[in-house]
Amino acid sequence: MHRVDIENEEDGAKQPPPLAASEGEESTHVKKNHISKFSLARDLLLAYQSFGVVYGDLSISPLYVYKSIFEGKLQSHQHPDAILGAFSLIFWTLTLMPLLKYVFVVLSADDNGEGGPFALYSLLCRHAKFSLLPNQQAADEELSAYKYGLSRQSASSLPFKRFLEKHKKLRTVLLLVVLLGACMVIGDGVLTPPMAVLSSISGIQAAAEKMSNGEVLLITCIILVGLFALQHSGTHRVAFLFAPIIIIWLVSMFSLGLYNTIFWNPKVVSALSPHYIVKFFRVTGRDGWISLGGVLLSVAGTEAMFANLGHFTAFSMRLAFVFGVYPCLVVQYMGQAAFLSKNIASIPNSFYGTVPGSVYWPVFVIATLAAIVGSQSIITATFSIVNQCNALGCFPRVKIVHTSNHIYGQVYIPEINWILMILTLAVAIGFRNTTLIGNAYGLACMTVMFITTFLMSLIMVFVWQRSNALASIFLLFFWVIEGVYLSASLMKFPQGGWVSVALSLVFLFVMFVWHYGSRKRYNFDLHNKVPLKWLLGLGPSLGIARVPGIGLIYSELATGVPSVFSHFVTNLPAFHSVLVFACVKSVPVPHVPHEERFLIGRICPRPYRMYRCIVRYGYKDIQRDNGNFEHLLIQSIAEFIQMEAEEPQLLSSDSFYGRMAVVSTRTIQSSSSLVIPTEEDLGKNHSFQNSKSPSLQNLRSFYADENKKIRRRGVRFRVAESPAMDPAVREELEDLIEAKEAGVAYIMGHSYVKARRSSSFLKKIAIDIAYLFLRRNCRAPSVALNIPHISLIEVGMIYYV
Repeated sequence: MHRVDIENEEDGAKQPPPLAASEGEESTHVKKNHISKFSLARDLLLAYQSFGVVYGDLSISPLYVYKSIFEGKLQSHQHPDAILGAFSLIFWTLTLMPLLKYVFVVLSADDNGEGGPFALYSLLCRHAKFSLLPNQQAADEELSAYKYGLSRQSASSLPFKRFLEKHKKLRTVLLLVVLLGACMVIGDGVLTPPMAVLSSISGIQAAAEKMSNGEVLLITCIILVGLFALQHSGTHRVAFLFAPIIIIWLVSMFSLGLYNTIFWNPKVVSALSPHYIVKFFRVTGRDGWISLGGVLLSVAGTEAMFANLGHFTAFSMRLAFVFGVYPCLVVQYMGQAAFLSKNIASIPNSFYGTVPGSVYWPVFVIATLAAIVGSQSIITATFSIVNQCNALGCFPRVKIVHTSNHIYGQVYIPEINWILMILTLAVAIGFRNTTLIGNAYGLACMTVMFITTFLMSLIMVFVWQRSNALASIFLLFFWVIEGVYLSASLMKFPQGGWVSVALSLVFLFVMFVWHYGSRKRYNFDLHNKVPLKWLLGLGPSLGIARVPGIGLIYSELATGVPSVFSHFVTNLPAFHSVLVFACVKSVPVPHVPHEERFLIGRICPRPYRMYRCIVRYGYKDIQRDNGNFEHLLIQSIAEFIQMEAEEPQLLSSDSFYGRMAVVSTRTIQSSSSLVIPTEEDLGKNHSFQNSKSPSLQNLRSFYADENKKIRRRGVRFRVAESPAMDPAVREELEDLIEAKEAGVAYIMGHSYVKARRSSSFLKKIAIDIAYLFLRRNCRAPSVALNIPHISLIEVGMIYYV
């Protein structure tokens, strides 16, 4: 509880002189100016950093756009008017999609500073009951990061909201759409590196005509292997190099574009008029429509602008794009159009053909480095998306390594890294052609944009409380434009476009099967949890012997007692004197503050010594165990016991299952009823010294010596001396300390999930084959939760879902 002291001014108090008031106003004004200058300096620094992290992929598109446009049937329309029309298409595509849609609209739809498809989905789940996993609690809505936008729904959106909430199939479709968007971004992570590196390395072949395609491919593969091999070191180690490389690259493109425009054809400026687009389609017809698959490559990488919003601010990214990326790209495409309008035969070598011989090799080096940087940014984005999917229960458990203690969100996933490397090499070796790879790349990028437009229209209705008409106008306007590009990309499905679809469907199948199986397991636990009447009937002893120690029972259930507990009790004659049912769950917010992470409650009356602890994480939080979990848990339970005694409203009749309290892990040290006199290493832990079994003590000490990397810090507690403490509270705290000194056992269910005999054929395939395969080949829950193996007890359970 927080106390606010309000000091009222007495009637006879002296009023400050007018001069003092004016000085105070001047001081406040100076302070505001200082804050505004600090914010501007911070935004300028973030804008500088965003060049290397966000805009690497987008800025390397001039390497291959014109070449991709005039491939195929458009080779018969290679004349100056068609080139000017292609430039006009590129200009208006850049203006409408990245500039108008993303910079001015989509960047405003952040989830407490976070962006990406899952950020939009989490916002929708918080404003409507769209989530398919029924683990939401009323306490989650009290999180400081949970509230976003207006709390009341507008009258026009309520019928639409109730319609979606009522139909489970529509909510399933919404989840599939979000997962498809995430899978397409992962597909970008496979296609971007070979596309970018092949395009840049082709400059060697253009300068040295004797070099064969096989030699270019060999150099490309070497660079790709080196790129993925360096991922384990973390992008933060080379991040300071990224921004200068992209800035030099943008300045080089701007200079080359301006030079070629002035030297070859200054009249190309007139192609900024959309009239040239009409002329282009009038001449090229259906062939021009199919060529739009190459035009959309000019905006490939735009989705990274929103996906990486969590590392920057919306203003800094707008600043970098409007005053840096956008003008440089426009001038570069204009220069290429001016050059190609006078040199039609150079279209296959559209970028390097515009580079004067005196600066050819410096530009080639910068282009290669920029291509590597662009590939690095999409690989990092892929790791972040897999991490989010894993946190929200939509991806099998994988090893997540946090590569930086200072740059938040930098993660490395070994399994995904090597899978991406194999797929990337397969794409490069299998196609050996940037045009075919570009067809798949463009389809993936446009699908992500198409899905983002749909989710944004829902955000406008449910989160921003805008009218349905305005959201419909936004949806139709951009869907018409993006639908034309998407249809052109689908026409190139046989010429490489199938790769992105195949990759996305494989990842989508994995994600949906994992989510489906996890949801079925959760529903089984929910419907088979132990009744409270059964526990109360057993009495405080639970009908068995209560041995010293703490039994920490892990479960995905946020309410009730899981069936694994009754399975354990009915098969073994003893259980620990203190039982804690722990649930580690993700909530639909990006970050949960430390002071709101632990949610503590009681199961059954006080003599039972049974508690519940829910540890809440956001979908971008770092679930890193530094060895303090056990004593933080003990302190949290002790604080809850003290709060319960001081606040009688927590002792209501429904508190055994429903009422829980948030216990801050930051203020707990100063207000806890427990005292920590000493801290010792695991080898001197009092739990070993107090163990009644010398053999167990020796076994634990041997295990700790053999596993020094996972040694946990031991902490010994004692009850604070307070004469005013309730004797019942003191007794409970002493029992808690005694149980902690006796040792902590981690109890988990080792589940086998099987489909019922009456299940459909597809469900049996999904559960008995696909889900079983994923569970056997992903990380075990005990490993993901950093549970010490010596203290782990697994109880076999069969789930018939």
